[in-house]
Amino acid sequence: MNEARRTSAALEVRGLDVYYGHSHALQGVDLTLESGVFSVVGRNGMGKTTLCKAIMGLVGVSGGSIRVRGEDVTRRPPAQIARLGVGYVPQGRRLWRSLSVDEHLRLAGGLRSGAWTVERIYDTFPRLAERKDHGGGQLSGGEQQMLAISRALLTNPHLLIMDEPTEGLAPVIVAQVEEMLLRLGEDSDMSVLVIEQNIGVATAISRNVAIMVNGRVHRIIDSARLAADRELQQRLLGVGIHAELEPDVDISTAAAGPKPAPRRDGPVRIYISNPALPTRWSQPVPIARIEAAARTRSTEVTRLEETTRRRREPVAAQAAGPPVVLVVGTLDTKGQELRFIRDIIAATGLRTRLVDVSTSGKHSSCDVSAQEIALNHGRGGAAVFGADRGAAVTAMADAFANWLRRQGNVAGVISAGGSGAASLVAPGMRTLPVGMPKLIISSIASGDVGPYVGPADITMMYSVTDVQGLNAISRAVLANGANALAGMVKARLDERATSAREAGGLPSVGITMFGVTTPAVQKIAADLHDSFECLVFHATGVGGRSMEKLVESGQLAGVIDLTTTEICDLLMGGVFPATEDRFGAIIRSRLPFVGSVGALDMVNFGAPDTIPERYRGRKFYVHNPQVTLMRTTAEENERMGRWIAERLNQMDGPVRFFLPEGGVSALDARGQPFWDPDADAALFRALERDVRQTGNRQLIRTPKNINDPDFAAAIVSAFRTLFGRTGARRRLAR
Repeated sequence: MNEARRTSAALEVRGLDVYYGHSHALQGVDLTLESGVFSVVGRNGMGKTTLCKAIMGLVGVSGGSIRVRGEDVTRRPPAQIARLGVGYVPQGRRLWRSLSVDEHLRLAGGLRSGAWTVERIYDTFPRLAERKDHGGGQLSGGEQQMLAISRALLTNPHLLIMDEPTEGLAPVIVAQVEEMLLRLGEDSDMSVLVIEQNIGVATAISRNVAIMVNGRVHRIIDSARLAADRELQQRLLGVGIHAELEPDVDISTAAAGPKPAPRRDGPVRIYISNPALPTRWSQPVPIARIEAAARTRSTEVTRLEETTRRRREPVAAQAAGPPVVLVVGTLDTKGQELRFIRDIIAATGLRTRLVDVSTSGKHSSCDVSAQEIALNHGRGGAAVFGADRGAAVTAMADAFANWLRRQGNVAGVISAGGSGAASLVAPGMRTLPVGMPKLIISSIASGDVGPYVGPADITMMYSVTDVQGLNAISRAVLANGANALAGMVKARLDERATSAREAGGLPSVGITMFGVTTPAVQKIAADLHDSFECLVFHATGVGGRSMEKLVESGQLAGVIDLTTTEICDLLMGGVFPATEDRFGAIIRSRLPFVGSVGALDMVNFGAPDTIPERYRGRKFYVHNPQVTLMRTTAEENERMGRWIAERLNQMDGPVRFFLPEGGVSALDARGQPFWDPDADAALFRALERDVRQTGNRQLIRTPKNINDPDFAAAIVSAFRTLFGRTGARRRLAR
């Protein structure tokens, strides 16, 4: 029975001892990785790299055991461990300077068969495809790291060990590596052990983090707590206070001369994790001794804001405790208004947190300071608190979005301010699931709010007067906004409680539709009605983005992307364009995907006099006085076929893509204005030529028009088959 339980863990390390001569490098290390991604952090010289090498058999083990998926690999040769499904990305990359990128990959491929192939590597890392003939010594640091990771992935490991994967990389590359680690963590067939010095990366990719001190796993801690608690980082990891995080200095006027010493409520304590210089045979330093050795300073050292210095709330209260409403804004200029909103929401009985996202660097009393938010940017406070206001706002918006993604108990978010405040909070709000209440009170809400709302369900309320002080009008508007958000939050919490009691509901499927594909969608939705909740999205640019937003939020169990017409407008300049990330959510989520080429026969424009001059003389159809449709040509269809094929090739989930030979819309049927079999044939040929078909990714031709009932029946049958095969029924994120 015990042996059966062991096999479920990707990695089990028990009592591991490693010596270098007389130096005791690893001292009884215990570590278990069940699945997903697990981070190990610690200062230099604490034994992290030795742990990696011991697992891979690259250093001798004096005692203890190492099991990979239940199989004992202790003291086995490295080659044998690799064949058992353990991949390794060593610190420093360790590439051959004389071998090309392609030679590196071909050399690594074939050790173990699986989903990772050289072709998939090139799809995942297009930069490597561009540099495939360059030698290892000709690559940048980021490209070398991509190649080192790719080389390990090609062994199709069950367990991937990565030693300092972001070391020496530029912040933008670090962000890409972090995103890739998150995607790898979603692969149920692979677990990842990451040794990392970058606290931001380590806590972002892993639910829990192991801290190594003097050759031992000192403790395993919740990543949200470690990321948020700077004092805890100082105590456990020796992370110092940096000048870039000084909250009491007005950065915009810092050059004007010396400032008076900031007021403090008590002395600043500076912790060092090892009061005595550690050695390989040192015992872990007790926390009590660290506390006793802490130094206090009363001048020349600025502190983090009071709320980041004082004792934190328990992790359960922050990440998994009672629901909390975030009141977010620039407290240096809108503090009075935001506290007014907070007090109204708190009076309804809801728990609140006041979050500062100002970029001035001024001190403000709140629950989450701007300095703490800034820590979530890839370059920390240095990127946020700068002289260039535009760059500072952009950086703070990124930092707030990163911080918000890591909060597990948010029930709603509200903000108030002008265009700057909306720009700061809207990107973060857009990362939240559809259905979670989000409200911005702003003077810009009566204009074009598309850039702020995007595909999310953000509510924007016009402030009437500027959000600048409290008066009879602003009090009424701000109170309405606060009470509206409180009502939305309470109603949603009540609904969740009811849903939990009722245990479940039908899984949701997203379907894209246009007027010219309506009969097909109606038939599909009717046939799926008993088994699925069908959510139909109007393919007007934002419709496709909204559907993919729900995919990213985990609220869809599958997608029937029947109407991909937004790609026409993207490539040909129409008024309902997709973004370049169309299909991106499907690629990342690997949901069951059934697609087609619905309405790719038309580009959408406004009134006839708005059509670009370059298209004069083309075939048009006036849908109504404000909408004019243009028939796509064979050349344009081939271009769209190549574009779609490139995205389909990146989908690792189950894919069925249908090609209706009888026409792609109601207007593209025999006898209708856009009937053009040659143009459609160019589209189909491009797809069949460029899509790499596999057992999981298939193109299917049918002689019917897209609106024919038999075509709809084929779509339904394929989706039911894929959904059943993948076991895609999942709990919806509410």
